[in-house]
Amino acid sequence: MAAPLSDGERRKQISVRGIAGLGDVAEVRKSFNRHLHFTLVKDRNVATPRDYYFALAHTVRDHLVGRWIRTQQHYYERDPKRIYYLSLEFYMGRTLQNTMVNLGLQNACDEAIYQLGLDLEELEEIEEDAGLGNGGLGRLAACFLDSMATLGLAAYGYGIRYEFGIFNQKIVDGWQVEEADDWLRYGNPWEKARPEYMLPVHFYGRVDHTSEGVKWVDTQVVLAMPYDTPVPGYKNNTVNTMRLWSAKAPNDFNLQEFNVGDYIEAVLDRNLAENISRVLYPNDNFFEGKELRLKQEYFVVAATLQDIIRRFKSSKFGCRDPVRTCFETFPDKVAIQLNDTHPALSIPELMRILVDVEKVDWDKAWEITKRTCAYTNHTVLPEALERWPVSMFEKLLPRHLEIIYALNQMHLDRVAALYPGDVDRLRRMSVIEEGDCKRINMAHLCVIGSHVVNGVARIHSDIVKNSVFKDFYDLEPEKFQNKTNGITPRRWLLLCNPGLVDVIAEKIGEDFITDLSQLKKLLDFINNETFIRDVAKVKQENKLKFAAYLEEKYKVKINPSSMFDVQVKRIHEYKRQLLNCLHAITLYNPVLCPGFLGIRSNPSESFVPRTIMIGGKAAPGYHMAKMIIKLITSIGEVINNDPYVGDRLKVIFLENYRVSLAEKVIPAADLSQQISTAGTEASGTGNMKFMVNGALTIGTRDGANVEMAEEAGEENLFIFGMQVEDVEALDRQGYNARAYYERLPELRQAIDQISGGFFSPQDPGCFRDVVNMLMYHDRFKVFADYEAYIKCQGQVDQLFMDPREWTKKVIRNIACSGKFSSDRTIKEYARDIWGVEPSATKIPPPNLPRD
Repeated sequence: MAAPLSDGERRKQISVRGIAGLGDVAEVRKSFNRHLHFTLVKDRNVATPRDYYFALAHTVRDHLVGRWIRTQQHYYERDPKRIYYLSLEFYMGRTLQNTMVNLGLQNACDEAIYQLGLDLEELEEIEEDAGLGNGGLGRLAACFLDSMATLGLAAYGYGIRYEFGIFNQKIVDGWQVEEADDWLRYGNPWEKARPEYMLPVHFYGRVDHTSEGVKWVDTQVVLAMPYDTPVPGYKNNTVNTMRLWSAKAPNDFNLQEFNVGDYIEAVLDRNLAENISRVLYPNDNFFEGKELRLKQEYFVVAATLQDIIRRFKSSKFGCRDPVRTCFETFPDKVAIQLNDTHPALSIPELMRILVDVEKVDWDKAWEITKRTCAYTNHTVLPEALERWPVSMFEKLLPRHLEIIYALNQMHLDRVAALYPGDVDRLRRMSVIEEGDCKRINMAHLCVIGSHVVNGVARIHSDIVKNSVFKDFYDLEPEKFQNKTNGITPRRWLLLCNPGLVDVIAEKIGEDFITDLSQLKKLLDFINNETFIRDVAKVKQENKLKFAAYLEEKYKVKINPSSMFDVQVKRIHEYKRQLLNCLHAITLYNPVLCPGFLGIRSNPSESFVPRTIMIGGKAAPGYHMAKMIIKLITSIGEVINNDPYVGDRLKVIFLENYRVSLAEKVIPAADLSQQISTAGTEASGTGNMKFMVNGALTIGTRDGANVEMAEEAGEENLFIFGMQVEDVEALDRQGYNARAYYERLPELRQAIDQISGGFFSPQDPGCFRDVVNMLMYHDRFKVFADYEAYIKCQGQVDQLFMDPREWTKKVIRNIACSGKFSSDRTIKEYARDIWGVEPSATKIPPPNLPRD
């Protein structure tokens, strides 16, 4: 966010956010005061800062409502194909500033709030993050909603309205401690409850096969209450809808199971039903096979599909047969995108509705289902792939189990006909995995039930085709596609880095905000001294602002001229925060090999100052991830308090990393660490956010890093380490961590310090598990890339000492980041998977009701 403006600057400012017209400012001011009085029932004598935030939120929301209604009217009149993006996570962050940006209201609101004697940034900081996601998957879904609205697609996001989102992380004595994220405590001004669309969702019960068809009976019913949140496109009057479901117990829930005298107990027991939407499971890339999680997955699917079919039946040009609906046209009017396997139950649920309820022929229903559904795979890690016990399905969703068995038999019959006698292939491709505990492989269900399967970066999609789903690819190669991820330029450039946006717009105009490929025009200015100076100045201003934030937040003073070296993402062994830790220790340690400079033994020598920042949450039950956090904080405790080091090296753990903190740290970063083991990171999107905001990347040839290097030129990133083929070769020959430990003296000293208690003098054995894992059980081969990483970091230091050359590479990276817009990604989904074209026409502005 930009630094506060003086009174004169405020009135003279002209930027891509738009000039604040006097009429707009007066209208905002009037609306603000009206909401403070009539909506919040407060006056300025008793109003709190939170009241002021809510008054402003309602003021901005007023500008959304007319456009929101008009957009839905427009869709009804035109009856386009509708896109339904199903995701168990939508990591939305804050809404106020994003809405002001997309509606072009930010300057008017800024000026109006200033005239009222308040500070817009302070009000923005009051808003709670909507932390309804864990990491990349949920944030990608949020970016996609923004792009779908900006591109004018008739799109809907469907998920769960978790009462408690991703936990708040506190660091206590260096350890992660979780606190509940009660984000709804003060209410949510952006959502609208829709009780008139409440729907029943069934669980348990039994299946009756009757002469009239199959019936699922004696079920337990939970109600799904929809809450709608507007999703505005960028300055195009389109406002789409994100509909999140909340679980409610029906009024008769469990009453029949209690005597009259147990009425109180019966009412209290309603919590059992409502627990379904109580809390987001805080696991990222790790499958947790709890019954409540399966309930969540079916809950969102069952409610959403009822809603989709209701909308399909009531569409303006839908089939008007009073007896039967013409479901043959369903795939022409409906596209369902499954964001990973979490909504995989959409496939058997759609089959159940079509066959059991709508009486569609089985084969026809299967054709409709496959043509409607498409599946995005997000991970190749075995521990992340969902496999549900058949016994759990049998109890919770008995009819769906029957359908899955029938679909699997059809699938295996086809495979057996094509590959007669290949029993191993049948076993590998089955949806039902045999063994001590029969399990349903949800990824296999998604593949057979979808017309398209896509990965999220080219290298990941190749692994999907050549390894994870190789047998399925051999069977239907035309089904598999790549859709490299992207990020929305609105939140991740215009909102979080307005200073950089203004510098860019001065050179190439404003159109890059909706066409990020236009950043290529900046290549013409790569040697322009004024532009180089302006880009460097914006970066330094962002660093100064973030340094002030860190000093206030962590009571640690950092050197704003130091290199801001940042790794922020979920804490996981495959993302290798441990490699970063080893580099920090290596920088700190004495000379142990020729040409290697350690800061502590040579405090007077030339040394590139660094502030190493690592942030991210560990899943509460992930022991090793929590130990990694403790190691980071312990290393920081030693280094940050060493008087020999001073301000030339700091190690800071960024507590409670979330969307709103990302918006602050990413524009300030000089170096972006993307150092996963090759072949493990599906794509990454943080890497793209850093690139477009002017950080240089140090990374492995993994995920979207590969395509970033292709776009900008590998010489303009710091690429190091093993490729996928090297990792596979090392697996075949056997990875021997001790060999690296014996051969590399600086690595050996770092490990010995960790194991010997140098960084944990109060508890010398604290990191025994970390060292034991690195030495004997490291699936992600940290030591194998250590030497190349340290050498590459030396190249980073060399370039950083030449600010002009560093900034030229920064400009090249920004100029070549256009591919990584989610607008481009969504256009590819629309054309290649959903069969729709983005709309170039703007929806007419709304006819507002009179006061």
